[in-house]
Amino acid sequence: MPPEPVPPMEEAALAAFQALRPRLQRLAHRMLGSAAEAEDAVQEAWLRWDRTDPATVREPAAFLTRVVTRLCLDQLKSARARRETYIGPWLPEPVLEPVEEEAEDLTTTLLLALERLTPLERAAFLLHDVFGLGFEEVARTIDRDPAACRQLASRARGHVREARPRHPVAEAEGQAIADAFFHASRNGDLATLRTLLADGVILHADGGGKRPALLHVLEGLEKVAHFFEGLAKKGLYNLGVPPLHRGLVDGLPGYVTLEKDGVPQTTALAIEDGRIVAIYTMRNPDKLGSVALRLMGAGA
Repeated sequence: MPPEPVPPMEEAALAAFQALRPRLQRLAHRMLGSAAEAEDAVQEAWLRWDRTDPATVREPAAFLTRVVTRLCLDQLKSARARRETYIGPWLPEPVLEPVEEEAEDLTTTLLLALERLTPLERAAFLLHDVFGLGFEEVARTIDRDPAACRQLASRARGHVREARPRHPVAEAEGQAIADAFFHASRNGDLATLRTLLADGVILHADGGGKRPALLHVLEGLEKVAHFFEGLAKKGLYNLGVPPLHRGLVDGLPGYVTLEKDGVPQTTALAIEDGRIVAIYTMRNPDKLGSVALRLMGAGA
């Protein structure tokens, strides 16, 4: 028996949602810092859209943006509670080679800056500054008046401005520095590490309590350089094994390696004036599923 035809109204509603889905996913990812949680929020938005009479919705884009934003605001409340008990530094899920128009607002430095905002500041900034909504629409979306939304976005903008690199590194130069850091750290080459790291370099390593990692952010050239020297001396690296991936990780120069336990690890580097100012290492297997699937196949 052939499948029953989809009614024209339902087909139009599905088409409208699918056209908006990439934008909704992008918004949810930046709100939550997690691709998996963003997918859940967008899926819940679809269920609500499916239960809504399209004839009652004048602007599907505005309606769905409001639904996704409010779902994310609710999710952020529980996410903040979970992160208070998170073991070690928290980092967002890594994204490899984001498309060009997304690379700048997917960097780890920006996502961490967004983490320091209140949920409402985060929403107001993203909706207005990144997604181009007017403050009247932002106000309707987060249920605040336009003046309050302007203040929320302004405060957020100050934090974000501080996090953006003053002199973005060219892609080729950034990858050359990442390659040099890969070899120096794996070999425990202290002299080369000292030439690559900035004086105030910081190291974030997220293991989520699932794999060995730092319990606190490490800061300072000598501390960070000796940390990598120590890892190499302990034989913790897969020496002689090239990276699974070289290129952008969360919009920053970096690479992905396969570690001795058979699980990948991502490394992203923030670079200023030719020196590494921040190192972001993701080791938590719960956040590496999409990376493993992409680079190692479905059997990873």
